[in-house]
Amino acid sequence: MTRPNPARLLLIIVLGALVILVARLSIRVSAEDGEDKAQFIPKPVVVTRDIRLLQQYIAIDTSNPPGNETAGAQFLIRQIRAAGVSAELIESAPGRGSVYARIRGKHAGNALLLMSHIDVVPAPAPGWRFPPFSGTIKYNEMYGRGTLDMKGIGICELRAFLDIAIRGVPPEHDVVFLAAADEEQGSRFGVPWLLAHRPDIVDGVRYAINEGGVTETHEDQVAYFGIELGSKQSVKMRAHAVDRERLQRFRRELEPLFAPRDPDRILPEVRQFFQAIAPHRFESRAVLSDVDQTIAQGKFWLLPQGMRELTYNMVWAEGIAPAENGSYEMPLVLLNLPDEEPGPRIASLKDKAREAGVDLEVLDVSGPVPLTGTNTPFYRMLVEAAHKAFGAIDVGPEMLNGGMTDSRFLRARGISAYGFWPFPVGFYEADGIHGLNERVRVDWYEAGVVLMRGLVTRYAYERRPEPENRAATGTGTVR
Repeated sequence: MTRPNPARLLLIIVLGALVILVARLSIRVSAEDGEDKAQFIPKPVVVTRDIRLLQQYIAIDTSNPPGNETAGAQFLIRQIRAAGVSAELIESAPGRGSVYARIRGKHAGNALLLMSHIDVVPAPAPGWRFPPFSGTIKYNEMYGRGTLDMKGIGICELRAFLDIAIRGVPPEHDVVFLAAADEEQGSRFGVPWLLAHRPDIVDGVRYAINEGGVTETHEDQVAYFGIELGSKQSVKMRAHAVDRERLQRFRRELEPLFAPRDPDRILPEVRQFFQAIAPHRFESRAVLSDVDQTIAQGKFWLLPQGMRELTYNMVWAEGIAPAENGSYEMPLVLLNLPDEEPGPRIASLKDKAREAGVDLEVLDVSGPVPLTGTNTPFYRMLVEAAHKAFGAIDVGPEMLNGGMTDSRFLRARGISAYGFWPFPVGFYEADGIHGLNERVRVDWYEAGVVLMRGLVTRYAYERRPEPENRAATGTGTVR
């Protein structure tokens, strides 16, 4: 039996470790350079006007807090005024600016509102591959806070609005541009303030386009194009108690409300959404396609968690922490179905808290808000625009189960607001929203500009019959 040479054995171990280290570094470098996908073939980028506009907009730091949206608003106003249209800067507070512009049409009513928000969530530089306000392009992807949420969509809307302005021909109905402040921090200085102090902004508005839609992709192709119709509404609260134990007991009493066993109600639009998305959910296809039968068979628990949450009112409770006065506090959120009156739920929760020796402070209340229907002529126009851009894909409704958008303030006023994402967003890109390395594929973004320009121009100059029924009907997916 030959004994191994210790020096040779050590050399083999060292070389093996180096091979593993190099392999890991290679994987890391590939991921950091944008090759997050299994197959990634970057396309050459020519910096067009649309790309440059987005880079310039991203370079304006409108992180909220503190906001400073006025700087971004002034950038947008310069573009609009250069096209010969009056644009107004409206400040709800110093530095908290929004932009309003309107192109008058031939007929009153049926105006189309292009809405976005100027502010973005903060983006501390550590962890970013490139400075978060640089708009750096690497491997056909533009990095920057707001590329997706939502300065990218804002520029798509701006370019569509400028098309109507430059054409110089009055549209059939008004086309309105609104870029608002403060969406990321509850909208106090944004849309609700504008509606209270400047209700003329939405005079005659029948339809609105805003963020909220989804584009599910598979192997770089859009598989499902979701048009957002609404979301659950929230009540933000804070529980106070003299000691941690009382809050812990109160939290345990609330646990059945964190994820109820049975649905409260399934709204018609939610049922449409389940039917539309079912073909794209392999494991839950059967339970989603006929949710009523699923519930009748006692299989409600088989629905994906995010889908279940769209059918019931629930509570979120965050961690217990010491308060400044020596007591303890726990943030709470009531998530209600869109049309649920929040008052009775608030009262019920306060009763439970009182019995547990806990005080409840109500911080913010949203809802009820009606959902937007799928049988409007404009919804069909959105479907046709998606088909024209992406081919014979499934287009259907989308419902948000957690976050809310400024569309809730419009829907409460009877305006049909649709969440519409004009360009595809892949899985890895979507992970950057409110996170590190937010980015958009440049070719997809430019395709979104083309889609939005065509859609708005068609709406602006196409005559349509009246009246239009706003009731929510339909079956969901359109191919």
